[in-house]
Amino acid sequence: MPRAVAPGSENRLPPSDAVVLFDGTHLSGWLSVESGGAAQWKVLDGYMEVVPGTGDIRTTREFGDCQLHVEFATPSAVVGSSQGRGNSGVVLMGRYEIQVLDCYDNPTYADGATAAIYGQSPPLVNACRPPGEWQTYDVVWIAPRFEGARLVSPPYCTVFHNGIVVHHHRELIGPTTHRALPVWQPHRPVGPLKLQDHTNPVRFRNIWYRELRQQEDSA
Repeated sequence: MPRAVAPGSENRLPPSDAVVLFDGTHLSGWLSVESGGAAQWKVLDGYMEVVPGTGDIRTTREFGDCQLHVEFATPSAVVGSSQGRGNSGVVLMGRYEIQVLDCYDNPTYADGATAAIYGQSPPLVNACRPPGEWQTYDVVWIAPRFEGARLVSPPYCTVFHNGIVVHHHRELIGPTTHRALPVWQPHRPVGPLKLQDHTNPVRFRNIWYRELRQQEDSA
């Protein structure tokens, strides 16, 4: 397990140019991954909560290179251990997972820890807050590029967990897999954001992104 670092206390609100994916009031911009119908998670008091067994959900909006902000809270009642405790995932482009887990005094395998690029890269440190407290992921994401079936440029991400850098320009080696080597699957440079139902009632709120574009030369 990575060493523990105590995070600061402030969460961030969306800036003026952000696209808000969840504002705490409804799930009209989200669909069930399995059925393609309406998302079946609960919305309560400004957050959404996983309803175990209803399946993963995804955004109707698709995007690529971005600055992404997500806030989450694992259950305050501690149940289970290792991967069975507060498990979910933030899955960029529907393929590349940043692990959500309660790793506060809860050892597990390193590349499955909170804020790990699941199955590939452990976080630099364990920045978890205690169970039930709101936490933040801020992600700078550069999507992969393909030419036909050939990978031209892999994806990269920088991740801040509760304001602490846990990945710095980390190269991904493929889409998320479990106990298997990833194989590149060519896809468009945009995709949905997916949130995982891993049978734990994890909560999410204040989800937004800013599109990142190449800087234009000034005349």
